[in-house]
Amino acid sequence: MKLWSKSNTNTTQAVEKFTVGKDKDFDTLLAPYDVLGSIAHVKMLTSIGLLTQTDSIALVKELQLIYQLVNQPGFVIPEGVEDIHSYVELMLTQKLGDMGKKIHSARSRNDQVLVDIKLYLRAEIKTIAESTHHLFQLLQQKSEEYKDCILPGYTHLQLAMPSSFGLWFGAYAESLVDDLIMLESAYSIVNKNPLGSAAGYGSSFPINRKMTTELLGFDQLNYNVVYAQMGRGKTERIVATALANIADTLARMSMDACLYLNQNFAFIGFPPELTTGSSIMPHKKNPDVFELTRSYCNRIKALPNEISLMTANLPSGYQRDLQLLKEHLFPAFTELNNCIEMMLLMFSHIQVNPSIADDPKFQYMFSVEEVNKLVLQGVPFRDAYQQVGNAIEKGEFAYSTSLNHTHEGSMGNLCNEEINAMMNQVLTRFQFSKATTAFQLLLT
Repeated sequence: MKLWSKSNTNTTQAVEKFTVGKDKDFDTLLAPYDVLGSIAHVKMLTSIGLLTQTDSIALVKELQLIYQLVNQPGFVIPEGVEDIHSYVELMLTQKLGDMGKKIHSARSRNDQVLVDIKLYLRAEIKTIAESTHHLFQLLQQKSEEYKDCILPGYTHLQLAMPSSFGLWFGAYAESLVDDLIMLESAYSIVNKNPLGSAAGYGSSFPINRKMTTELLGFDQLNYNVVYAQMGRGKTERIVATALANIADTLARMSMDACLYLNQNFAFIGFPPELTTGSSIMPHKKNPDVFELTRSYCNRIKALPNEISLMTANLPSGYQRDLQLLKEHLFPAFTELNNCIEMMLLMFSHIQVNPSIADDPKFQYMFSVEEVNKLVLQGVPFRDAYQQVGNAIEKGEFAYSTSLNHTHEGSMGNLCNEEINAMMNQVLTRFQFSKATTAFQLLLT
């Protein structure tokens, strides 16, 4: 079944196979949202007199049953049915006869796909935001737990200054705050209703687009119908950029973990069951989870560029190129969420070396501390720098591991409460409950 079929039109099997591609597989992910969009559309059509109340009640009831069906594990679109939009209409028609054919009035498959994708993205962003918040909370917990454990800081991969595990965990926690600011911005763009733009040029029916906006829990409309269609591709690229930012934070922390687990560093450890071994070297404890997280996340970091290239130089209006974006973007949500879950597992069981600073090979990270002590005694900074430098060259460097860092954001004043307040402020702006409530009303 094809929504665009005419009685005298047939498409060759080769063309059909090529043009459909993997679309039906990804349509199963969109299925619940297609049904929800249809329920809202039916209610709107009823409000403007294109459907009777009797039709509306029957259609909504049947769509609610279909919603349960498409949410069942193993749901697939049957052979011979082109996509989820066709299948929903087919099921309605099989059950309700010609009444089922009425739901396509005043809309196109173009705006159906648009609204399905936006509802799907909205739900996936919620999942990622919640998982990211869980990781943030764990990192903050570890930051407080290990705030007094010294960790060497590096610049140019050379020993630099004293840091702490409190700073290290806290740094990545605060990075996730900025990542969620970007994700919330993407959510704001996703959370605009394109339904009613039809094929991209609106409808001559007196539809009520603000009504479907409210019914589906969108914050506002994509008002201009041409831009509603042009937003496809752009929306995906913006979401991919937000995912790439979270991925970048995870990839960087994974690289740190790989280095710190190395025997030459020996800053951290993990239970044997969380690392992997070698087929030939019995001593090996490999950080495979972090290596794979780094690679998965680096692939996600390439996603915005992939989407940019796939949509380069497209004119206004719908183009079939856009169909392929789902194949690239949709799996990224699962991959990123899996990486977050594995980071939660690993860092929940991390073992920190509390006596790193006792090793003489790390003595020079305290050189700046000794310079600063001289400055506090009244020695000009350049002179103090020279004195400590000369002592190091002569092998006469003496130091203390006692530290007193008090300014905001330093190892003695992590400001984790302030960072947590920033995260809570960002999370509040998402207002996920609005969409949840809207869906509950559509299904009751």
